[in-house]
Amino acid sequence: MELGSADAFDRMGTLGVEEEFYIVDADGRPTSGIDDLVYGSEPPEPLAGRLDHELFKFTIETQTPLIEDPDEAGAAVESVREALVDHAADHGYRIAAAGLHPAAKWRELDHATKPRYQAQLDRIQYPQHRNTTAGLHVHVGVDDADKAVWVANELRWYLAPLLALSANSPFWNGFDTGLASARAKVFENLPNTGMPTAFDDFEDFQRFERRMVEYGSIDDRGELWYDVRPHTGHGTVEIRTPDAQTDPERVADFVEYVHALVLDLADRYESGESGTTVRRELLDENKWRATRYGRDTDFIAPDSEGVVSLESFVERESDRLGVDGLRSLLGAESGTAIQRRIHEESGLDALCEHLTLD
Repeated sequence: MELGSADAFDRMGTLGVEEEFYIVDADGRPTSGIDDLVYGSEPPEPLAGRLDHELFKFTIETQTPLIEDPDEAGAAVESVREALVDHAADHGYRIAAAGLHPAAKWRELDHATKPRYQAQLDRIQYPQHRNTTAGLHVHVGVDDADKAVWVANELRWYLAPLLALSANSPFWNGFDTGLASARAKVFENLPNTGMPTAFDDFEDFQRFERRMVEYGSIDDRGELWYDVRPHTGHGTVEIRTPDAQTDPERVADFVEYVHALVLDLADRYESGESGTTVRRELLDENKWRATRYGRDTDFIAPDSEGVVSLESFVERESDRLGVDGLRSLLGAESGTAIQRRIHEESGLDALCEHLTLD
């Protein structure tokens, strides 16, 4: 049984960015391409050893190399994307990015044959069979296991505003869901997803992780798909909430904020600050608000006294942490609004083209 270790948490502030994408044809429609792109040839740098696929044969995942300097995160993301687009073009494919692909109809798409995914399909059935989602995952290194668990606990309240700012998936299975992030709800149908409870310390988390494997609930620790988790293999705190982004500059904005927030929380842990107690139900309610309304909502405050608007959240956090990306995200038209506008004005073909990376 493969389990992580407290020893993995040995560096503070390093970064890693994982992005999930869609393999599409010349018209921007989903097509099976992992055999060619993942198994059929060796991808170029910086993808070598950092390119894998997800559940479907049209879903693919990239990882950046380890990022030591947060100022280089944007360039690392751009480099990986460019390499992926070129690698796909060499095999006659294109790459698209969004939380869900609007033209993807899960009943008509092939699943990957990798044993891990076949085992998940057999165990989970319907919810996994239809899981055509793509997300953005940000890892930040933390140098102490108990600190990582404390930080992950504290991050939970911040996840709903992050989802609201990232929402980029109104369409699923060919129709408008009425949600800002249909991906969040589709993915949440899987077990071991959504908002986790707080853990007392690393021993508490590892005990849970071990029991889930031992009792047959999951095959490996990677199947704990919560919105935030201490990653016991990489020694990071991993935020998994945002939708995949079409624009790489938006990815860089999210990475800037997540990195600054994790470092701030780590400092607060070091100074002996007590953790915030927030009801799980209120965290779920905030996530639902972000899922349904995206930018057009507010959030129940951590102390459950009153609400916090997204605008005030962005202003407070930008000033407090000295970051610029949150204001850029809020000031731009949301991914959900862009998708709906293009679909209404020009139709599905134009929307598929918009989501395709150059």
